[in-house]
Formats: sequence, C-alpha cells, structure tokens
Amino acid sequence: MITLAGISHHTTPIEIRERLTVPADRVAEVITAAHDRFGGAASLVSTCNRLELYLSGSHERDRVVAFLGAQLHADRELVAEHFHLRYGPDAVRHLYAVAGGIDSMVLGETEILGQVRGAFSATVGAGVDDALLSRLFHTAIRTGRRARAETEIGRHALSVSSIAVQQARARFPRLEHASVLVIGAGEAGRLAAEALVDHGVGEVVVVNRTFERAETLAADLGGRALRFDMLPVALAAADVVIASTGAPETLVTLETAREALALRRTQRDAPLLIVDIGVPRDFDPAVRRLPGVSYCDLDDLQAIADANAGLRRAEVDKVQALVEAETGQFLEWWEQLQVIPTISALTERADVLRQAEVAKTLRRLRLGNDERAHVSDLFDALSRAVVKQILHDPIATLRARGDRDVYIDATRRLFRLDEPAGPRDDADG
Repeated sequence: MITLAGISHHTTPIEIRERLTVPADRVAEVITAAHDRFGGAASLVSTCNRLELYLSGSHERDRVVAFLGAQLHADRELVAEHFHLRYGPDAVRHLYAVAGGIDSMVLGETEILGQVRGAFSATVGAGVDDALLSRLFHTAIRTGRRARAETEIGRHALSVSSIAVQQARARFPRLEHASVLVIGAGEAGRLAAEALVDHGVGEVVVVNRTFERAETLAADLGGRALRFDMLPVALAAADVVIASTGAPETLVTLETAREALALRRTQRDAPLLIVDIGVPRDFDPAVRRLPGVSYCDLDDLQAIADANAGLRRAEVDKVQALVEAETGQFLEWWEQLQVIPTISALTERADVLRQAEVAKTLRRLRLGNDERAHVSDLFDALSRAVVKQILHDPIATLRARGDRDVYIDATRRLFRLDEPAGPRDDADG
C-alpha cells in the first residue's frame, strides 16, 4: 500500500543527518527519480530533524536503500544502518503523528504541519502524485489541524519568543496599544521582538550601544532606534522590555530601574514586563521586587517552558487517539478501494451469465414478437431480482471485510473473476 523510509532526531545523530540531506532545490528531482524507479507516487518530507520518503506501493528494503544511497550520494551501508522502513498502517500512522506534532523534537510545534503541506505541494508540482498519496497527505494535514484545534498540544509556549508573547498578551490583552523596547541587537532579542510584531504589538523601539545596529534592527522590525544614552527615557515609556545584549556586567541597575519607573508613573499607570534573556543578565534581578514590574530571566523562562512542556505531554494521548481514529478511517477507505474492483467484476460476471440464460430460454419458447417482448421483460426483471438477492450477502461481506484475511482472493477464485466471462458449456445439463 505505502512504503516509508526515513530518519529523524529520534534515531539518527545530527552529524549523520547533516550528511543525509536533500536541499530544497533537489526535492523535485529526487521524487521524480523515485516515481521513475518505483512506478508510483512519491513525496519527501525534508526538515532539519527528519528526512522521510513516502512511496505508493510496497517496495523491498534493498531497492529503497539502493535508491536513497544513489540520490543522497552516500554509502549504501550508512543508509541501510540509519533509514528505517515502515509499511502500510505503520507508515500512515507515523505521518499522522508527525503532522499532529507528537513526533517532533519540540512537542506540538506548528511548523511541521506547513512542512508536510509543502512536501505534498512539491509532489503535485512535480506531477508524481496519485489518489493514494493524495488521500494520505490530505488526511494527514486534517489530522494535524484537528490535533491543534481539539487538544492543547500546541497552546502552551515552549520557546523564548513564544513565551515572551504569552507573557505580554497576559498583561496586555490589546497588544496593539503596547510599546516594546528591545535592548541589544542580538539574534535572541530579534526573535522575541519579531514574535511580538507578528502578534500586532503597537510600537517597537530599539536601543543598542552601536547606534547603526539599532537602526538596522529597528528597520527590520518596522520600529525606530534610539541612542544608548536614551535608555532610561525609553524604559519609562515601554510596556514590554526584551533585553539581550551580551554585556559583561549589569546594564540596568536597580537604581536606574527605580528612576525609570518614577518617570513612568508621571506619564501613565501601567504594568511593565521585562524579559531578560541576556547572559549575564542585563537587569539587576532585584527589579522583580519593584511595584508594577514583572521580571523574567532565562531560568524563569525555562521553568515556564518546563511547565508548559508538561501540559503538552498531558495532551499526547488525546492526539494519539485522533491519530488512531484517522488511521482507521484511512485503512477503511483503502480497503473499500481495494474491494470495489472485485464487487464490480462479480456483478458484471453475474449479469453476463444472467443475460445469456435469459436469451437461451427465450429462444426455446418460440414466442411471437408481441409475446416475446412481454415475456423478455418479465424474465429480465425476475432474473435481475434473483441475481441481486444471491449476490447481496457476498457483496455485503466483502464491503464489511475489505481485503482482510482472504475474502477478496477467495471471491475471485470461487467465481473465476480473472477468467473470460461467458455462458457455461454445461448450462443445458
């Protein structure tokens, strides 16, 4: 039905994953080659933590390993050691779990759902899709959406940037009215500020010792830059502070923070959230004792992340239940798809024989034209009803059992469905 060959962070160390990658500009080439080699649809889910090839049909491990070795320009032994193959229901269940976020390094992360969608878009774009893989990926995307809509698997922040947004939204439900001060121009501060901008924060101000770097970051964030000596004024005007400078000593002392808060109170009465992700810390941790200040350093953020990870882990069983339900529905669809040709062949075979026997009986009766038409209609209706009744139970059993056990094979053998249809030689006996 489906063959999956894959590696991930669960089974393969990063130094090996780095060697077994497919660049984005080669994805179409690889899945087209897979289509040519295996004669069916192919899709490739390629992320920093996994590389998974999905193929329509069941294919021998040695052939798949040889193909991957050639495409990845890697030793066959290395590919054979690290790539795990899954077939049929196991492959379906795995993709649903991936889309649902319960197979990711960061439990419940949302990016993987877009990556699964992108993988199938590449398959369609390369023209190497079919009904089976189309159904598989569409239902996987549906499973991922259900997991996030019907459970809490993705609703508890784990990254610094997402926790910063979570904390800010808790204190400022209308972020469009909040002002963010970014102290420093490093990557960690940028990511947190970008997350706040993505959630619609009202204003962004950047302060950095090097003014040119502050200007560059401010332009990227759609905000404005201030010189470093304006830090107390900027602090007094801010609602959310993201600090990440890498300075070797405390940047904002307790006294500086008190002065900024005193100036702030003359302007407005609003809470101040400080997210200090500097190492060493940019603020004196004692600022957490000041009235109206909520202060989080990296240890605080890690504690929040750990608690949230626990909440996400508690949702895994719910997502797994969704995965099992969706897998069952897919397998039922597949089994029905498999049984339809047999049911069609059975009904066609029965109808060929029915029509032959009706015609033979009519020839024996030697009826006139008027009588013949009337009797023909009666025989046709009678024979159709009899055949329908006889085939009702076998067809109902086939629909209920699908291709499990030996039902399809037994039906095809018993009714000789793979032989040419026609009247039996001993039909007059």
